[in-house]
Amino acid sequence: MKLAALADIHGNADALAAVLADARARGAERLVILGDHFSGPLDAAGTWAQLEGLDALCLRGNHDRYLLDQPRAAMGPSDGAAHDALPGAALDWLATLPPVLRFDGVFCCHGTPASDETYLCERITGDGAVAQRDGGTIARLLSGIEAGLILCAHSHLPRALRLADGRQVVNPGSVGCPAYVDEDPVPHRVESGFPEASYALLEPGAGGWDVLFRRVRYDSAAMVARAGSAERGEWASALRTGWIAP
Repeated sequence: MKLAALADIHGNADALAAVLADARARGAERLVILGDHFSGPLDAAGTWAQLEGLDALCLRGNHDRYLLDQPRAAMGPSDGAAHDALPGAALDWLATLPPVLRFDGVFCCHGTPASDETYLCERITGDGAVAQRDGGTIARLLSGIEAGLILCAHSHLPRALRLADGRQVVNPGSVGCPAYVDEDPVPHRVESGFPEASYALLEPGAGGWDVLFRRVRYDSAAMVARAGSAERGEWASALRTGWIAP
């Protein structure tokens, strides 16, 4: 089984189209999407048009949850923009998504098994730097998860790790948002450093899962223009370069 793992589309319909085409061309037999489908100032409706009826396993990310749980007046600008652009059917669909998935020896979550707001493989230092967690901490966050492959998301950073007990942990990176700023637990930036759409192809091999990260080029001009029209300069910079402009 060749598995395509996608995450953190964040309403980038053009990046999603490019990734889906690439995954099909490379023979992906199963798609799994690890949450945060729509939130952002880009094209939530166009993203929904592609996801509606798509044969994929999908779970709920933290921003998907915010779209369901928060009153419109309490939403941040990214969630609010997506909420206003989406039809009711898209929100109804989000409400059906589980927080975690299990299939064929694979466990999937957005952040950690216990929290969609906690990075599994990264930690934020007191001065706002992004650092990789040590293997022991990751193993503790995955306590009770016996799957040989754990797929996670949330940090938007592609990463593949093998824990001391042999379990593999893979974050496919972000389809649609290669860099962002956040305030929790302290102000920080997460920057992939490349503007291409990221996902991962995985196949069972002799020693576990073989992982191929894909960085898919696409024409981001329309999405950059939408970010600019929404006065979201940090989004425009991220889409153009993979970095947040100073």
